Amino acid sequence: MLEGIIRESTSKSATKKLRRDGYLIANIYGKGVENVNAAFKTGDFIKYLKNKEHLIFPVKVGDKEFNVVVQEYQKDPITGELLHVDLLVAQPGVKQYFYVPIKLKGTPIGLKNKGVLVYHRRRIKVKSAPENLPDYFELDVSNLDVGDNILIRDIEMPEGVECYLNPSIPVVGVIKAK
Repeated sequence: MLEGIIRESTSKSATKKLRRDGYLIANIYGKGVENVNAAFKTGDFIKYLKNKEHLIFPVKVGDKEFNVVVQEYQKDPITGELLHVDLLVAQPGVKQYFYVPIKLKGTPIGLKNKGVLVYHRRRIKVKSAPENLPDYFELDVSNLDVGDNILIRDIEMPEGVECYLNPSIPVVGVIKAK
């Protein structure tokens, strides 16, 4: 379980001091839950996220435990260093919006025909209760040729998961290389 500290002060100087000490600033929030200003060791947070098996993961801040999902994050535009992360509390039985990642399976035919695989979206916004939430959407791209796309309507949503995005939005595709 990922452990963090509660930030006593939310001032700019306190935030800078925490970042200098190797902490990642985080906000934990949810419907009916009081907001928690927290900080996690940056290295531990990144290692934990890379090795987690599920979209929803537990964190412990102070003496409280939360099941959370990464809702949004901010990176430094120059260094690419993680600056801030928003964690949404996943409450059982409550339908919320989540961003579910895309995983690809196979190698597109279009790559042999001088095409390039392009991600139009890396995560898809869905509304679901945490019990029904998939960890990722796996898309088979092995039949994609140059000019082909996989659209939102082509993705099979599990029961209890709704996507309110336009069905004609492309998710991945193969375009002709210049």
